[in-house]
Amino acid sequence: MPDNDEEAIAVWKEGLAFEGTAASGFKVAMDSRQGGTGFSPMELLLVSVAGCTGMDVIDLLRKKRQDVGGLEVRVTGTRADEHPRKYTSIRIHFVVTGREVSPEAVRRSIELSETKYCPVVATLSGVAQISTDFEIRAPAPVAGA
Repeated sequence: MPDNDEEAIAVWKEGLAFEGTAASGFKVAMDSRQGGTGFSPMELLLVSVAGCTGMDVIDLLRKKRQDVGGLEVRVTGTRADEHPRKYTSIRIHFVVTGREVSPEAVRRSIELSETKYCPVVATLSGVAQISTDFEIRAPAPVAGA
């Protein structure tokens, strides 16, 4: 297998349940049944978007010396009514918590993730309309301070 190829394996467990294993050895439970035993594959796609772009953004904000104490990435996908029911639009909302965080630093970090660094977003960008926005929150006051 060439160096830039990656592999994943899904092994059927029962019903519509599978256990996915990546080359790293990490495993994930998948099940597309309502009330099943794991993530649906489409849920995992949204989680992948959130994790990939979140890793980029927090890394870039740290390099920009922003005082970030928390980052939450909320991803909402809208699916087509007809099969294969792919995502037609994906909204990525970043909630950045920190002291004196620069809105421009956040905006630029998100832009770089979306256009240069995140391979998950790049893979989906030709398939679904992707939009991003963010909010910056001050840290909660410390009790007794």
